[in-house]
Amino acid sequence: MADEVILLDFWPSPFGMRVRIALAEKGIKYEYKEEDLRNKSPMLLQMNPVHKKIPVLIHNGNPICESLIAVQYIDEVWNDKNPLLPSDPYKRSQARFWADYVDKKIYDLGRKIWTSKGEEREGAKKEFIEVLKLLEEQLGDKTYFGGDKLGFVDIALVPFYTWFKALETFGTLNINSECPKFVAWANRCMQKESVSKSLPDQNQVFDFIADVKKKLGIE
Repeated sequence: MADEVILLDFWPSPFGMRVRIALAEKGIKYEYKEEDLRNKSPMLLQMNPVHKKIPVLIHNGNPICESLIAVQYIDEVWNDKNPLLPSDPYKRSQARFWADYVDKKIYDLGRKIWTSKGEEREGAKKEFIEVLKLLEEQLGDKTYFGGDKLGFVDIALVPFYTWFKALETFGTLNINSECPKFVAWANRCMQKESVSKSLPDQNQVFDFIADVKKKLGIE
C-alpha cells in the first residue's frame, strides 16, 4: 500500500516552502491542500489543534506540525535518498543549531523591515544584514551549507530568498551589494529543480506583501 501524504499549506509561507523542498528532494508524491488562513479548514483545525497553523504534513493520517520537525521527519522516514541531515552526530547537531538560528532571526527581522518604520525599521535592517553576514561566514567556501549537496540548513533558509524584492523595496536595502556571497548561494539553490519548483517568484511574494501592507494601513 502506497503512503498517503498530504500537505496543508499557504503558498507564500516560507515555512511551507521548506516542507515542499524536502518532499521534492526525496521525490515524494503528495496531495497539496491550499489553506485560507482567514477561514481555516476543519482538517487544519483537527490536525493542528494546538497552534492551528500551517504547514501540516499528514502521513498516513498522522499529522506532523512545525516545518523543521516536518523536514526532519521526511528525512528519517524516506532515508533511502538524498539525506538532508549529516550522519555524524556533531555535524547533525550543528545543522540543527543553524536552522534554529534562522527560525529565531530571519522571519522576525524580515517582517519588521516591511511592517515598521523609523528607528525600528533601521534597527531591523542593520541586524538583518548582520545576520546574513554571519551566515555567509558559516557558509564559507562551501557550495551549500550542507557541503556539496543541499541540506537541512539550506532548506530552512532559502525560502526567505523569495522575500528579497519586498525587503529591498520597502526597506531600501541592496542585499546583493551588502551580502554577495549569500545571494550567490541562494542563486545556486534556485538552480536546483526541487527548490525552483517549490518557491514562488519574488514578484508574486512582493505583490502579496504589498497587498498585506495596504490592508493593514502600513505606509
